[in-house]
Amino acid sequence: MSAPLGVILAGGQATRMGGGDKGLRVVAGRRLLDHVLDRLGPQVGQIALNANGAPARFDEFGLPVVPDSLPDWPGPLAGVLAGLDWAAGQGAASIVTVAADTPFFPRDLVSRLRAAAGPSGLALAATREGDKLWRHPTFGLWPVALREDLRAALTGGLRKVVLWTDNHGAGTAEFDTVPFDPFFNINTPQDIEIAEQLERQA
Repeated sequence: MSAPLGVILAGGQATRMGGGDKGLRVVAGRRLLDHVLDRLGPQVGQIALNANGAPARFDEFGLPVVPDSLPDWPGPLAGVLAGLDWAAGQGAASIVTVAADTPFFPRDLVSRLRAAAGPSGLALAATREGDKLWRHPTFGLWPVALREDLRAALTGGLRKVVLWTDNHGAGTAEFDTVPFDPFFNINTPQDIEIAEQLERQA
């Protein structure tokens, strides 16, 4: 079975960071996108970047840039759909998505998502705090075969990822949070300081 393609979700507006591209912010001497590519690259085939606006600002990464196909920033599912449309053009069967602002996600993310996939081929990453399971819907395995179903759902107004994935029986790949949550993401300037400290443990 060939490896899925990778899609980095960077289409958000980064309002809590004061706008701009979070993926270009520097953590521990490297841009967030550099951290993400370092972890994702060995796990997937070709990688695309889901981002809106002028794609030239990402030229040096040498990645295809695929914008949302739906207007008004409808959320991460629009980025997933853009990635699925791109992957369909490559003849791929599935994609794995990761967030551009999460520099420490697991290096075995893809293999564990594939192992956890439900009957439709969907899977989401998750962590647990006590009895509470926290799903991380920007980290998932998505079959290209469901892209038209997703397009119809988004066009109909769906915005909450897990409502759609639950309807399709998505599996869950649960990850450990020791020594820290691998899905820690950077939303504020203060989070960059935290990430600098976590980098020493990663």
